[in-house]
Amino acid sequence: MTTWEERKTVGDLLEQRVAEELTLREWTVNPWGQGILTSPVQSALRRTDSALRWTPDLVAARGEVVVLIDCKGRMTSATSNRHTIERAAVKSHLQFSAWTDLPMYYVFDNLGVMTPHDVLTAGRIGPHTQVGSGAPYYLVPAALARPFDDVFGGPEVVARAWANQAA
Repeated sequence: MTTWEERKTVGDLLEQRVAEELTLREWTVNPWGQGILTSPVQSALRRTDSALRWTPDLVAARGEVVVLIDCKGRMTSATSNRHTIERAAVKSHLQFSAWTDLPMYYVFDNLGVMTPHDVLTAGRIGPHTQVGSGAPYYLVPAALARPFDDVFGGPEVVARAWANQAA
């Protein structure tokens, strides 16, 4: 079993990668979520049922578009090729999206992208996990995820960003 701290380290690396990929696509990215809180607050929050436990990891903007992003590191089964997302997180993220009137996205290790609504409608309720909190998860086929470029901008945006940087 992995600890929350071990999972957080993996998540932090994915958050950094996603932020870099978004920056290449001309998004401005800011950290949000538990990562910006002190360790004592993070620890206390994990012992609650508050929706703040699942505050999205990143807030990104490009032009007038603002999005919320939650990075899901090591949440894909190598054997079943399904993503696992905690049911309480999906519920909270649907509420965050409604409360903020902003789109919410999950980004996985392979840079596949899903929304909480995608997970809610296409996912199957899985068993309580042996890893992490022991909470029930949704299981969603990874093949249903949209490509990162389709959601956040493709190679033409990255090429333009590199050209602007070289100029």
